[in-house]
Amino acid sequence: MERNLQSGERLRPVDLARGHGLSTQAVRNYEEAGILPAAGRTPHGYRTYTPLHAVALGAFLALVPGHGHRTATSIMRAVNEGTVDEALRLIDAGHAQLLDDRRTLQAVENALRDLEPVTTSEPATDSGFGPDSNSGTRTGTRSFSGSTFIGPLAERLGIRPATLRKWERAGLVTPRRDPQTGYRVYDEADVRDARLAHQLRRGGYLLEQIAPLVAQVRAAGGLEPLEAALSDWRGRLSARGRAMLTGAAELEAYLRLRAVAA
Repeated sequence: MERNLQSGERLRPVDLARGHGLSTQAVRNYEEAGILPAAGRTPHGYRTYTPLHAVALGAFLALVPGHGHRTATSIMRAVNEGTVDEALRLIDAGHAQLLDDRRTLQAVENALRDLEPVTTSEPATDSGFGPDSNSGTRTGTRSFSGSTFIGPLAERLGIRPATLRKWERAGLVTPRRDPQTGYRVYDEADVRDARLAHQLRRGGYLLEQIAPLVAQVRAAGGLEPLEAALSDWRGRLSARGRAMLTGAAELEAYLRLRAVAA
């Protein structure tokens, strides 16, 4: 690659594009975005590229799977502007985020291992606070054997009752209504679903991602679908880590070639 660069080899936009399965317009867009160094021009104004541009394009495309399009663009732009330290900072931030995601996954897995059957029966009280109120305390709530109300459940999970109502609208929990009071009543399956939703939210899952998973757990009557989701999550983190290694190797090749060209 260094020999070709020194020999003054020139590549047309179509040559660069074909090598990576792209359109020539995509190559031009990448140049305009700062992902590629500025192209040379023929006397007639046509763009010309070099092996340096090919390696830059390869580095960018290798960075995308691990860091995402936006961050990969920022990394390449920083390198091309001569601020390599900024590019390295962005890469470090990506690795730090991956480590944090791994820790979150571990925390979710630990929490799920700690999931135990919950006794939802609580003594009834009569203090004037309704079970469906925004109070997150047990004081003033009513419940009966095998079920619980929104206040005690929210307190147990460390969330607000409004969050449980939001989860209900998203289909994550399906409490029934007491026919006499209209209060939401959460049975043991509802408590399980709420606890699973809570752990997955902590793991970064969106409500629309959690809903079908909880539906599967509800239909299966167990945690097997959740275990599969966590396994998939772990696999995605591993794939991201390996993609970061590939991207780093391609970027290092680009940095070496830039040094030769300087």
